[in-house]
Amino acid sequence: MKENKAAREMITSAANPAIRRIRLLARKAKQRREEGVFLVEGPRMVGEIPEERLEGAWCSESFAADERYAALRERLAPQVVSDALFKELSETTTPQGILALVRQTSWKREDLIREGRPVLLLETLQDPGNLGTIFRTGEGAGIGGILMDGTTVDPGNPKVVRSTMGSMLRVPYVISQDLSTDIAWLKAQGYTVFAAHLEGQLSYTEADLKKPAAFLIGNEGNGLTPETAALADEKILIPMEGRVESLNAAIAATLLVYEAFRQRRDT
Repeated sequence: MKENKAAREMITSAANPAIRRIRLLARKAKQRREEGVFLVEGPRMVGEIPEERLEGAWCSESFAADERYAALRERLAPQVVSDALFKELSETTTPQGILALVRQTSWKREDLIREGRPVLLLETLQDPGNLGTIFRTGEGAGIGGILMDGTTVDPGNPKVVRSTMGSMLRVPYVISQDLSTDIAWLKAQGYTVFAAHLEGQLSYTEADLKKPAAFLIGNEGNGLTPETAALADEKILIPMEGRVESLNAAIAATLLVYEAFRQRRDT
């Protein structure tokens, strides 16, 4: 991005068209989907954005004066926003001084099955922190990608983006138009579909996860719907003691993908 006159002028008004657009995109998933963009905040994540996906960047006046970020500013040429206005824009209690608009990547489901790596299948997850954690731990465990239904929280939600710590810039994900159809397609590609379920008879550590595996993870409060759980090839159990009935969705996903990682690594 090349610096221009507009980028050098500090924005101080909330009525500025760019500021109004940022606020709208931060609040409205529908707007993010229509425009095909999402917001990223903080120097670490903004610095990871591939140049071809960067649509624009804005920084606070304090950030613009901080020499630690001179190289980042030179590369991005962000428009400067007054500190007071930037604080209103920031989704964090302590603003990190820079945010950017990123173009979404149009992943296809074929992108999720790289080298037979595990795939996560998400149904109606609602907590942004859970989805963000799933992206982050999924990357750490070497998954192929994430397939989520349309009722799962928008991956472009600022809280999701922030909690991924950059992983959503790298982990392929697809929003399914019909989860049952996509599950059938995965099975046709040689994947075994597992559902962590209280009715499971086999511990997840005893399942053969060296082969291509996909894991169904359901809603935080209600779990998988019976119809979706029935699509699994096998229901597996995460053993628990005490009076705990179920695990947090992100924790369950983490256990499953890291067990698959362990089995594949030790093969």
